[in-house]
Amino acid sequence: MMLKAQTGGWCLIILAIIAGVQLQENQRSVQPASEPHIYRPALQPTETAPPIETYKLDKSCIKATMGIQYIVIEKKKAWYYNLEPSRVRTGGSCGEEAAVLSLTLPDNAASLQLTFRKKGNIFYVSNLTAHVSPLPVCQGCSNKTYSGVLTNDKLFAAADGQSFKCKSENLLQTSPELRIRLVPLQIQAFTLLKGHYGKEVECWADFTQRVIPIILGATVVGLFLIAVTTSLFIKDRHREGYDRL
Repeated sequence: MMLKAQTGGWCLIILAIIAGVQLQENQRSVQPASEPHIYRPALQPTETAPPIETYKLDKSCIKATMGIQYIVIEKKKAWYYNLEPSRVRTGGSCGEEAAVLSLTLPDNAASLQLTFRKKGNIFYVSNLTAHVSPLPVCQGCSNKTYSGVLTNDKLFAAADGQSFKCKSENLLQTSPELRIRLVPLQIQAFTLLKGHYGKEVECWADFTQRVIPIILGATVVGLFLIAVTTSLFIKDRHREGYDRL
């Protein structure tokens, strides 16, 4: 009788343990699932150089090497975000006279879209669209998306088979609240031989930075030579006057 009582007691204990384990599993199964993490860029109060990356769409369609910086104006203050190449998804479309390069961050947190046109023997960017949905810049501030569009007749234009290149910064205002800074920039569309850039077309800013020092130097040298020549001429005239006396 005692053996049966002990056996029955152990059975009750085992059943209680099994019931407890099942109850814990059931409680875990009914816990609400955690919300998925949504990526949002963090704006910075100070400006830094953006990382440079080469983005390609097909081998012979579009190639762009550039650093991309978003400049957000919030409450009359500038905030900065450098596009992270490792997070960028490249997409777009290619045609004979129109092409699109689209750069997008996860969860559509930011994007930059360049629309290319080809007219005759010239290609150029006709439209630039951008947006960024960053973390709020202050405590208590609401989530906000900054977006803008820039339409230009012939932005970054170059001859077919050549590439537009600019070491100087290109600051593009897409809206009162959003500017896009591209620095440096080399870009080509429609015709890329074996995926390589063609002959470089220098932007006006680089040209002036390169030529103006040369012009100023030549001007200084010219003024110096004029001054020396004038001085020698005056001395010769004085000598002639002394000889006559």
